[in-house]
Amino acid sequence: MVIKMDKAKIHELLVAVKNGAVTPDEALLRMKMEPYSDLGYAKIDNHRGMRQGTPEVIWGQNKTAAQIIGIATKMLENGRENILITRIDADKAEAISQTIDMDYQAVPRLGIIAKTGAVTTQGYIVVATGGTSDIPVAEEAAITAEVLGSRVVRLYDVGVAGLHRLLDKAEVLMEARVIVAIAGMEGALASVIGGLADCPVIAVPTSVGYGAAFGGVAALLSMLNSCASGVSVVNIDNGFGAGYLANMINQIGGTNENSIS
Repeated sequence: MVIKMDKAKIHELLVAVKNGAVTPDEALLRMKMEPYSDLGYAKIDNHRGMRQGTPEVIWGQNKTAAQIIGIATKMLENGRENILITRIDADKAEAISQTIDMDYQAVPRLGIIAKTGAVTTQGYIVVATGGTSDIPVAEEAAITAEVLGSRVVRLYDVGVAGLHRLLDKAEVLMEARVIVAIAGMEGALASVIGGLADCPVIAVPTSVGYGAAFGGVAALLSMLNSCASGVSVVNIDNGFGAGYLANMINQIGGTNENSIS
C-alpha cells in the first residue's frame, strides 16, 4: 500500500495512534517506508514533505524528457500530487505530455502533473513586477506559490518609472501577507514596496536591462543594499525560490480574513 506521508498525514496518523485505531508499531512502519526511491540516475526524496512540509520539486533543465518521465511516474506511484517541474522548454514538455498528462505553462516554462488547485491558506501573496519583461520570472514565482497552496494576486508593470501605478494598488499591498517584488534594470521596486508594506518582501532581481545591468547583477546589488527593512533577496531570475519562500511564510502566518475586491 502506498502511503503519501506529509505533515498533514503524519498528524492524522498520530491522532489514529492516540485513538487506538493504529498501533505505535504500525505507525512507525508507515513513517519508515521507503524514505527515498532509487532510480539510478535519481534518488527521489519521499520524506521531503515530512521534513519540510513541501514535497520535492523536479528541476527540469539539463534533465532528459525520459528522466523526468521516470521521476514523475515514480512520484505518482508514491501518491504524489501537484508535481512541479521547473525550467522545461516546449519540446521537452511535448515529449513528456505524450506519456504523462501534464499542464504546461509556456511563459515560465513550468509543468504541473496531478494538479489539484487546492488553496490551503486564507492569506494571499502579491507578486509584483517592475515591467512586462519581468513576467516570465514572476509567473514562475506565482504559479509555484499557487501549486504549493497559496492564493496569489498579480500586479504587473508597476515599476518606479510610473510610481502612480503601484500606489493605486496600495490597499492590496497593505493587506498582503507576503510580497514578491520582481525587477530588472536598477531593481528599485523592492525598496519602494519595502517602504510601503508591513509584511516580508522577497526581492527577485531579473536579467532584464541594458549592458550596465550586467545580466541582473546591478539589480541584485541594489536589492541587497536596500535601505527598506524587511526585504530579503533571492538569486537572479529565481522566481521558483521566491514563490517557494513566499508560500512558506504564508503557510505559517495564520488566518487572514481580508478579502480582495
